[in-house]
Amino acid sequence: MVHAVRVHELGGPQVLTYEAVAVPPPGPGEVQIRQTAIGLNFIDVYFRTGVYKAASLPFIPGSEGAGVVEAVGPGVDGFHQGDRVAYAMSIGAYAEVRNVPASLLVHVPAAIDDRTAAAMMLKGMTAQYLVRQVHHVKPGDVILIQAVAGGVGLLLAQWAHALGATVIGTVGSKDKAELALANGADHVILYRDEDFVHKVKEITGGKLCDVVYDGVGQATYPGSLACLRPLGLWVSFGNASGVIKNFDLLALSQHGSLFATRPTLGTFTARRESLLAMANDLFEAVLTGALKIPVHQTYALKDAAKAHHDLEARTTTGSTLLLP
Repeated sequence: MVHAVRVHELGGPQVLTYEAVAVPPPGPGEVQIRQTAIGLNFIDVYFRTGVYKAASLPFIPGSEGAGVVEAVGPGVDGFHQGDRVAYAMSIGAYAEVRNVPASLLVHVPAAIDDRTAAAMMLKGMTAQYLVRQVHHVKPGDVILIQAVAGGVGLLLAQWAHALGATVIGTVGSKDKAELALANGADHVILYRDEDFVHKVKEITGGKLCDVVYDGVGQATYPGSLACLRPLGLWVSFGNASGVIKNFDLLALSQHGSLFATRPTLGTFTARRESLLAMANDLFEAVLTGALKIPVHQTYALKDAAKAHHDLEARTTTGSTLLLP
């Protein structure tokens, strides 16, 4: 028996229950890993509350982690006992030991420690597809990142800055503003004190942005659309403030024939070769120093409910880890 956090009923952070569970041997195509660090992400909240549907109840939440291979199942090639590995997009991460499909695992470079690996997989590969695939960020681009001091936001700011873009970000406090400026943001907007649409127009001299990366959702819609130049791109990749309801397709034409997309990491990593290419691009960005992975909070796995509470209260910045 090992310990894990399970959800027996949907609801608030209090439904996260730390308990003993049995882990079977790895099945065909699976690898069993003893986890050393587990990433906390807003997608975990979506599953806990039912915004995203888990396959059944009870379930173990969590989608990213890192650790050491303990055993491999039948038909697995390329992974061996003792290998350091990491993964994203495999629900069931809130556990000391777990089985993961080998197709989702990547080897962790020796120069990257386990905590960094656990903090970078889901958020880092999300940043990768946002700045390298959904929109190929290039020198001269002007971009807006909503909630730039969050886990994905800080990585987006760093990576976009490294690619030559002018980065504008919204934050909720002066401390978060300083953090964003230290991580690639050129301009920050205190959204609680300032109208972010007006400030974007002021900062850009009325030219507005090429792209808006919006992981906030309800609270920033439709304002994000008003920050885009004609033919600009609105990328909605999260719902931290709630799911957007009554999306108005006509608003895209009214703001200048805008483009809009709601991408997910699972689509971009569906093929093994795509997953490996994205992970390698991410690892290279970290190893060259273009991207730093800021782990600002750690919690014991048994304190997952507290971690969820703090995440939803927006008191966290950067990446947060649960430690078994």
